[in-house]
Amino acid sequence: MRAEESHFADLVQGRAQQFQVPLYQRTYSWTEKQLAQLWLDILDQAELVDAGTAASTHFLGSVVLAPSPQNEATFPRWLVVDGQQRLTTLSLVLTAIRDHLAEAHPDEAERIDEEYLVNKRKKGNDHFRLLPTQADRPQYAAHVRRAQVEQLPDDRVITAYRFFRRKLADLAEAAADAAAGAREVLRIEQAVTSRLMLVTITAERGDNVHRIFESLNNTGLKLSQADLLRNYLFMRLPTRGEEVYEGSWLPLQSSLTNDELEQLMWLQLVLDGDDRVRRRDLYTAQQQRFEPGAGGETASEADIEAYIRELHRRSFLFRRIVRPAEEPDPVLRGALQRLREWQAVVTYPALMVVLEQLDRGAADAAEAARALSYVESFLARRMICRVPTNNLNRIFQSVPAQLPRDEGVADGLHRLLSAANRFWPDDEELREKFRGAPFYQYGRWNQRRIVLQRLEESHEHSEPVDFASAELTIEHVMPQSPGDAWLRVLAEDAEAAAEGESAEELHTRLLHTLGNLTLTGVNSQLSNHPFERKQGLLDNSRLEMNRRIAATDRWGVEQIMARADDLADRAVRIWPAPQQRRGRAERSRDWRLAHQVLAVLPHGTWTSYGDLAAFVGSGAQAVGAHLANTEGVVNAYRVLNADGRVADGFRWTGSDGGDVRTRLAADGVRFAAGGGADPAQRLSVDDLAVLLDIAEGGGEAESAPPVDAPPVDAARADGGEETRAARFVRQLAADDSPATVAAVQELLAGWEKLGGWVAHGAGTVTTSAYLMLGRAGLPGQGIWPLTLYPGSGRGGTAEVVFAHMARREPFVERAWRVELLNRLNAVDGVAIPEGKLELRPTFRLAVLEDAANRERLLRTLAWFRDCWEQRERP
Repeated sequence: MRAEESHFADLVQGRAQQFQVPLYQRTYSWTEKQLAQLWLDILDQAELVDAGTAASTHFLGSVVLAPSPQNEATFPRWLVVDGQQRLTTLSLVLTAIRDHLAEAHPDEAERIDEEYLVNKRKKGNDHFRLLPTQADRPQYAAHVRRAQVEQLPDDRVITAYRFFRRKLADLAEAAADAAAGAREVLRIEQAVTSRLMLVTITAERGDNVHRIFESLNNTGLKLSQADLLRNYLFMRLPTRGEEVYEGSWLPLQSSLTNDELEQLMWLQLVLDGDDRVRRRDLYTAQQQRFEPGAGGETASEADIEAYIRELHRRSFLFRRIVRPAEEPDPVLRGALQRLREWQAVVTYPALMVVLEQLDRGAADAAEAARALSYVESFLARRMICRVPTNNLNRIFQSVPAQLPRDEGVADGLHRLLSAANRFWPDDEELREKFRGAPFYQYGRWNQRRIVLQRLEESHEHSEPVDFASAELTIEHVMPQSPGDAWLRVLAEDAEAAAEGESAEELHTRLLHTLGNLTLTGVNSQLSNHPFERKQGLLDNSRLEMNRRIAATDRWGVEQIMARADDLADRAVRIWPAPQQRRGRAERSRDWRLAHQVLAVLPHGTWTSYGDLAAFVGSGAQAVGAHLANTEGVVNAYRVLNADGRVADGFRWTGSDGGDVRTRLAADGVRFAAGGGADPAQRLSVDDLAVLLDIAEGGGEAESAPPVDAPPVDAARADGGEETRAARFVRQLAADDSPATVAAVQELLAGWEKLGGWVAHGAGTVTTSAYLMLGRAGLPGQGIWPLTLYPGSGRGGTAEVVFAHMARREPFVERAWRVELLNRLNAVDGVAIPEGKLELRPTFRLAVLEDAANRERLLRTLAWFRDCWEQRERP
């Protein structure tokens, strides 16, 4: 075999040739997580292209090739023994670039096609430079040929192509004009083809390619970057190694976990001025620092020792970040604790700079705390205003190198984070988002709780709540499932406003806004009761924000908006503003959220103007106007009225798309006899949030069971008076018939006979029952197919947690979820559309009253258990 470094362009350009993925390879399997990481790497390299930097290409991995048995002298064919995932992904990126440029720049699109994707004069399968395995070939070929194919439910090839089309559209939309957008896209092409480094290993004819493949993919415990770097360092300390190990390394290693040690090593590089190094490149980057190559001096033993001693010194500062209890100053300790609870790992470079200044006497504790208040404000305001988080790593990693040196650390950090391209929202934008943005659906659950906690603390109560021990969760004052009393109040407000909104549309728009949210420890009692009943419970709360809600006569639009304004006033005082106004530029990003979520609507689904408006924090009329006047919004025609009908004023932008109902039917949308689209296929505002994973931490995390729950739920609630299991049955019985309650209890008993166990939630609007597999107390180790909820006026429901399953083997493969869907739909009364395979659809618990239905469901649950238990077997 021979090995050489190459770029993608080196590998595929030139003469006609083909890279064939052999049969024994698995199908294309990269998920959005891996695609997102690759996109960040491409963006990094595109920045370097723009800067004209020749060095620092990114190593993507290896590609192992062997001559194909069908090889010809005039048309080389290669078997891709290893690396097909990388080659397929890069080919799909280039396909997406070609298609993005096709309309405005057809010559560039044709060039990309002929240089990287096709063999222009070859026919049939030989036309493609990359030939995937048979299962992936039809969809890959359709995209490369630009064929018009029916929009089928997503497979991994389609998912990857659409991911990169969406990212390219975002990149171009953020550019100053169309020409600048095209230049940005062409820089992406250059980064993909000439900045991502591959090691190409070519086997000779007769080499055992199966043995090569087996060796490359054997499983074993990999050394961490910290392990590799430690071994490297002490190999370079032949005379001083033992003393340095005992005096510096062993205390350092003992005081931090392996992950923390690796993080500190990465921070050391960042603090020393490397603002582009990625953590996974730590070992390589540190090697380059000690072995600079030709023209540079290799590090001496004294240099290595100095590095380790500096690492040891900085470990004391780093420990105060990851363990704030070790910080002696109470104000600074509180600031560090809040950032720790926020899970603000991206801010660590800035926090280390602040603590370094404090350690060296260049700042006192008060200035350090003020500096951290700017960091907290930057995070909190961006989260409340729904600013995307994808650039936070770059912002904070650049702090050590870019922090102004002509002023103190607090003022310097304030000025740096206030720069125009940092998007730190001003007071005006913050107030607007308090009134209209669906706060409950953005950010992580812990971040939302911290925001509400800080707002409560602003009342400076004489007997403050101990939030560390209080079991407080977020409650909707106006409930998620409003009864008739709530709808009457909203109908009155809608009539008074005379703006054409219905009570249901008002509910959708205001439900998740900050003015309607509070913290409470009694949300299971608050449930969906009328406001008059909630008042008494809220009035007895120790939280000032709840007592103020209780003092209100009614709870409608006026009261929600007034409370939003009051909370916004408090937020402005809590979180300092940037140094100068940032203007209104960031608000346009909300339309980008609408464009993104519409672009990924699954096959067989639609959404309404009201749901999309609530998702982006706008009004239904504004959404309609935007879609009607904005050309190129993917799937705009799949936004319908609340009753599933095409809006009277709908018109195509750009080219005529034909009859809308015909297009919808081709997309798998069914129509009822009355003429409206099937309501079961409608995606609600909550579905849209899950679809884009906007509610990260509030998607799976907030629907997850208590991981420390015992297999037999003996956990007490309400001061020891009632178990969670008993509370679940009581709440179920308050709304469903005795027959439904008995059927659910029989289902739970049957689940336990199958070897599962039941966990009961303690912190949602009502309690719940999770059908669990796996050992209790091991976060991330278990799985559950269903969550059961009492109805609170609407009838109990079973939630099928496809969104959770999609992250666990074997259900990460769509085919397994399709099979589960088909089995569930065999239950009479269950009709879940295939478009909700990434979401959390529900069905009524009342269907379980039928004994045959219970038996079908238990057989399905037994199948689910068997699939999960056999997930690691050959």
